[in-house]
Parts: sequence; structure tokens; C-alpha cells
Amino acid sequence: MSTSPSRPGPTLARRGFTDTRKAQTLLEDPAMEPLVEESSVLLAGLSRAADPDAALLGLVRLLEAAGPEHDALVSALREDEAARDRIIGALGVSTALIDHLVAHPEHWRDAVDAREMTPEERTEALIAEVAAQEDLEPQDAMRVGYRRQLLGIVARDVTAADPVADLPLVGTALADLAGSALEIAVRIALDEHAEQGPPIRFAVIGMGKAGGRELNYISDVDVIFVAEPVEGGDEAEALEVAAKVATRAMHACSDATAHGSLWPVDAALRPEGKQGPLVRTVASHRTYYERWAKTWEFQALLKARHLAGDATLGAEYLGAVKPLVWEAASREDFVDDVQAMRRRVEEHIPSAEAKRQLKLGPGGLRDVEFSVQLLQLVHGRTDE
Repeated sequence: MSTSPSRPGPTLARRGFTDTRKAQTLLEDPAMEPLVEESSVLLAGLSRAADPDAALLGLVRLLEAAGPEHDALVSALREDEAARDRIIGALGVSTALIDHLVAHPEHWRDAVDAREMTPEERTEALIAEVAAQEDLEPQDAMRVGYRRQLLGIVARDVTAADPVADLPLVGTALADLAGSALEIAVRIALDEHAEQGPPIRFAVIGMGKAGGRELNYISDVDVIFVAEPVEGGDEAEALEVAAKVATRAMHACSDATAHGSLWPVDAALRPEGKQGPLVRTVASHRTYYERWAKTWEFQALLKARHLAGDATLGAEYLGAVKPLVWEAASREDFVDDVQAMRRRVEEHIPSAEAKRQLKLGPGGLRDVEFSVQLLQLVHGRTDE
């Protein structure tokens, strides 16, 4: 599949390729032969990718690995512009997704057919994936299913007609997918500890970007864990088991296996931070927020929502702590506390980064967030 035989370098360079020699070699690879008649539209699609070099290499690898999917994949690349753009777009943004597609070439269809999904649909699809992958450990099957859905999110994102307008949809989809993965992780942990202690009620509360349904592609997932004994059970024993369940669920997501890892699960926003118990009961959480919580902790609770595990328990937790959020503005030195916390964040930024720190620097994302949260805490008491 040749471009301009005499001078391919300049032609490919104008289309965004960095290593034009390698690109020309890849275009002439036997795997690309079925697409030779579509060279112009294919190059146009590759030039729109975030990284045309990576997209081309990924396309060659995918075609070589396609197996029984080869003819259908080639047909889609030839005849369906939207499908072609979604496949190439996804290949051009992530080597991890390229590796996933090479290992699971049938998943190219998930990029092409991706649509908006509810949180329940995402969880059901992930549960079905884990059940279907009987040859894999559950946490590895979860990784496969997670990336399958992630592929669809990415494909829709990179081909959006208005990426800025669609940005909230992407953050929501990523947060919902994280919640689905945590649901699987909790089930794995509960199953493994079923015989190691009394049965418990266990829920995961999403915080930060995950709680606010505004997650990005590279982010920790902030959580708080809450647990209760079943009726008639011993609270201390239940919390001991719950701590093991929480730890296992965190590792089920963050550990690197032969199928990669997902993301770190961060429970540092819990009462007393890393110094406090990993899991508390609803009553223990409420007592902490009533007696000892600082203003910034009520700010953080603005984004709290049930993410995984026992939904009824999650609702009980939110019902216990959310009313306290709206009392925070009546605390002594409320505004001073918020401003002091913001100053402490700025003080920890290395001076060399201060002027270009988009998230934490002056005028950055954190300033916007603190300002909005301050207004929420002040006015939310009387204005739903």
C-alpha cells in the first residue's frame, strides 16, 4: 500500500507522521494489502488520529491478529467511515488499548458499536464478562471486561463532533465504569472471605472525581468504606472482616497481573485519613463528622455517593452524613478554614511548578472547585 513512491517522506510528514520511513514500511506491510484501494481515505483517517504513527502500527498489529474477525474488520475499515474513524481514533491514543485489541481482536466491534450506557448496564455487562471468561481468574476477567468498555468510551470520545460539550459525558462514563469494576472487586472479596468470619453488610462510597461522576482517564479512585454486621452479629468481628474485604477489593483493582491493572483505590479521605480505621460503621462515621471533622472534610462530602456494594447501606451512610454537610457553614471561622486549607495546598507546590500547575496552582482547577464548594456550603442550606 504505497503513498507517493517517489517522495513518501514529505507526504507522510504533512499528514502528521513523525517517523515517515517506518510509516512507509508499515503502509507496505502485507497486512495492509486488503486496504490498498482505500489508501487515501485511510491516510486521511490516520492523519486525524492523536498519534498517526501509533495508530498505523496498531492497525497493522490488529490486522495481523484479527483471525476469524479479519474479513469483517477489513470490510468495516473499507466501507464504514464512522467505524473506520472510531477504530483508528482509539488506536491512536493508547498503546494499552492497542495491546488489548491485539489480544482480543473481536472487541473492535465494541469500539464501533459503543453507545451511552447506564451504570446498571455497565455493571451487568461486566458481570457477564467475568462469568463468560471461565478460564481466567475473576480479577483478570474484570480487567478484560473493563478495557472492553473503556475502548467504547475512548472511541466515542475521540470521534465526538463537539469534544468540549461531550466532556461531562466522558467523565460520567468513566466514573460509572469505575463503580462497576469496584462492584466486581467487592463481590470477589466477599466471596473469598465468606468462610473467614461472619456475614457483613459492606458498601463503597465514591468520593472526589469518582463521586462527582467527573473521572478522567488517569486518576485514582477515591473511596470511603462503610460496613455493618448483619442483624444479631458482632460489630467488632464484622469490622475485622470488612477491613479484609476492603483491602482485597482495593488490590483486586490496583494489583498488576498478567492482564495489567486498573487504577489505585485511595481511601485517604476517610475519617482520620490514613491514620484512621479503613472501615467504620454508619454510627462511627456520623460521630466523627459531628465531633471532629474539619471544614474541608464537609467539602469533600459534597461529592459523596454510593459507588458499589450494598446500596441500602450506602443510602444509610449518605442519610446520616449529608445533613451535617449543610451545617458546616455555621461553624466558627468557616470561611477562614476554607481559605487556610487552600493556602496549605499552594504551599506544597514546588516553586518551579507554581505558575504552570493547572490543578493546584493559583487560578487553577482547585481554586475553581474551592470557590464553588464554598458557595454550595453557604447557600445550599436554604437553596436546593
